[in-house]
Amino acid sequence: MVRNFQITNKESTLKNKSSYTNLVLIKHPLVERDITILRDKKTKSEIFRSAVTRISNVLAVEISNAFSLTRFNVDTPLEKTNGYKLKQEVVLIPVLRAGLAMVEGFLQLIPDSKLGHVGLERNETTLQPNRYYLKTPKNLSKAEVILLDPMLATGGSASAAINFLKKRGSKNLVFACLLAAPDGVKKILKDHPDVIIFSAALDRQLNSKGYILPGLGDAGDRTFGTL
Repeated sequence: MVRNFQITNKESTLKNKSSYTNLVLIKHPLVERDITILRDKKTKSEIFRSAVTRISNVLAVEISNAFSLTRFNVDTPLEKTNGYKLKQEVVLIPVLRAGLAMVEGFLQLIPDSKLGHVGLERNETTLQPNRYYLKTPKNLSKAEVILLDPMLATGGSASAAINFLKKRGSKNLVFACLLAAPDGVKKILKDHPDVIIFSAALDRQLNSKGYILPGLGDAGDRTFGTL
């Protein structure tokens, strides 16, 4: 069964609200602090990575609110009681290479997740994505799939990655990012209205080169120190 996120009626302790039907914004003081750290051009790579991990922790908590559980008996040192485990497998799919920065934060919360990878390169002239790598676990149709990419800018790469994963059988898929631009959100809504976006911030616009404003620069370069 395809999971249905009730975004418009969703009540959350994080007070997530968005004017877009497919976008969940994570509103939390610690997340807003860490987004500021990411935006600051003086932030060094090791501090940048730590902030990405912390935000990814919160994204993992919010996304997993919709996961189903299976109940079973567990023995405590004193007696039997009810225990719970996730009903379905979770598969994390980072978009190479920037998406790798978000993996650790999700694994800290969902350590038994499986991992796949999708490699996309943006043509700097056309701004269109070119795929150069795709490796996923089997049985995506039965898994909770989380596509990870720090930036949702034009939405072209994210939409292409979602297409690839759907062709592999993915049915329960969400997209997690740190920053989103309206263009990207609208692109995903148009191409994949069944996919919900979870983001820590919705920025103003894109510049002429397709970069998010105010943004945080190139997430991959800032994560790996390749400026």
